[in-house]
Amino acid sequence: MTYLEGVYWDLDGTIANTELEAHLPAFNKAFKDFNLKWKWDKSTYINLLKINGGKNRIAYYSKLINNSMNSKEIENIHARKQHHYINHVRKNDVLSLKAGVNRLTRELHKKDVRQFIVTSSSKKQAKLITNQLFKELNPFEFIISSDDVKFNKPSPLPYLKAMKLSGINANKSIVFEDSNPGIRSSLAAKLPTIYVPSNIPSVIDDDIDLKCIVDNLGNDSCKATVIKGPRLDTHYVDYFYLEKFLMTT
Repeated sequence: MTYLEGVYWDLDGTIANTELEAHLPAFNKAFKDFNLKWKWDKSTYINLLKINGGKNRIAYYSKLINNSMNSKEIENIHARKQHHYINHVRKNDVLSLKAGVNRLTRELHKKDVRQFIVTSSSKKQAKLITNQLFKELNPFEFIISSDDVKFNKPSPLPYLKAMKLSGINANKSIVFEDSNPGIRSSLAAKLPTIYVPSNIPSVIDDDIDLKCIVDNLGNDSCKATVIKGPRLDTHYVDYFYLEKFLMTT
């Protein structure tokens, strides 16, 4: 008998759409602070999201335009970006939970399913978002961030560390992810994964074998549609749907 014990949530793009809303303006403000003649537009940033982690994006872009930076310069720019990101989120009502997240996290909490966050963001950023978006009930037991592992997604290390810390078997767990690096990370850790796209246009890599894809988690005003995976018995993804998915993996 399958029994769901743990759910690992990615943060950016999975719980809330944050990349274009908060991360991108923060990067551009940091570049301006350092008198860099860089200004990432939406299209450029979406392409850079193929590179996981803010420091890695800065390093990659600097090489791309033949302006390679040393690690200290990258650290300083990224630290300034984090400063702007945190202020942006605190001062602006720019972030909201994606459809169905509030409903499902509460349902899982009532069912005594343990919940965790596994993100490539910093711990400080992750805590800020969860504290702002889950003021009434924060269901997450812990956060595994970029501060906790040597390698970010698509390495399996973030999820392997989360699994070790939770003590929950992979066959009693589910991951929600929204990106190719995130999917590669969770699948490499042998965790059943459901893909829920963000507002960033993306295509799942051909070599990734996903068992379940839904367009959103769904709620009373936004019906969920299964693109691949078990059939929905209601108009949203709930605890019983997750149990059904586990039985197929």
